[in-house]
Amino acid sequence: MKQTRPKVAVIGGGTGIFSVLSGLKNQPVELSAIVSMADSGGSTGRLREEFGVLPPGDIRMALIALSEPRQTLAELFTYRFAGDSLNHSFGNLFLIALADIKGGFAQGVHEAARVLGAKGRVFPVTLDNVHLRARLENGQIIEGEANIDCPKHDGSLRIESIYYDQPCQVNPEATQALKEADFIIIGPGDLFSSIIPNLIVPGVKEALEASKAAKVYLCNLMTKFGETNGFRGENFVQELEKYLRPDIFDWIVFNNHRPDRLRVKKYEQERSEMVEYSIEALADRRARILERDLLRSEGYVRHDFDKIAQVIMEIINDGQNGEKD
Repeated sequence: MKQTRPKVAVIGGGTGIFSVLSGLKNQPVELSAIVSMADSGGSTGRLREEFGVLPPGDIRMALIALSEPRQTLAELFTYRFAGDSLNHSFGNLFLIALADIKGGFAQGVHEAARVLGAKGRVFPVTLDNVHLRARLENGQIIEGEANIDCPKHDGSLRIESIYYDQPCQVNPEATQALKEADFIIIGPGDLFSSIIPNLIVPGVKEALEASKAAKVYLCNLMTKFGETNGFRGENFVQELEKYLRPDIFDWIVFNNHRPDRLRVKKYEQERSEMVEYSIEALADRRARILERDLLRSEGYVRHDFDKIAQVIMEIINDGQNGEKD
């Protein structure tokens, strides 16, 4: 009898979800990506402003991650036109055109996945055209994901809360993916501009709490100035629990490998630092804490695709074998 492959739903956006999907796409799992629709920077931001469309940028990244890297179409999706008159990603323009042709953004995304031969499904977390806002500890309101991601304000101020500028509702396909999942992966990614924007869409929290899937959090490698200044691993977990519920995770994964001094020097200039953590600080949680080397061996301080896949498959195998504490 053919064995059913476990269903894995990944929640996030940007380079974080790209890393997870890139690592998992060749593993024996059924993948679904639930992607933030808060992006407002770069080509995506200009397209939103000019045409009033939903943001294609993070969706494009997820589709590229799930496609074969040597496919010409996948390469075309990453192509960016040069020059001030256009200066857009082809993939973004392609998604907007497909949405128009197919009668909706969700339909356009499904068609793009088919054209690219994506090894998984990609769902916008919401189909409402909303913009992100952040309330800082001094009461100041920051408008737009791009301004949260790259602060023009005093980035040392703590973010108190994240919310949308108007009501929205969850994409029903996203909640269905969460309902069907055996494992739900949250992170890594920018906490307030890629991860939490998914969780504050009405219906997502409820779907996560109702899901019988094992919930996994992959913590970031580094802090980000303007979002997580001075955060330790346990602070990331606590902040997520504010938007979900206490003790929601079954597994929490931290990176325990440190790069050499030269690789982190440029990040220090950006006021970012490696995320430290304390297992003792999370001792009251039921979650199983995993410490693994998740770091690329060279270059930027980012997650290694294969190492992410390895630890997730370890969790899946443990869960299927009933070995989780």
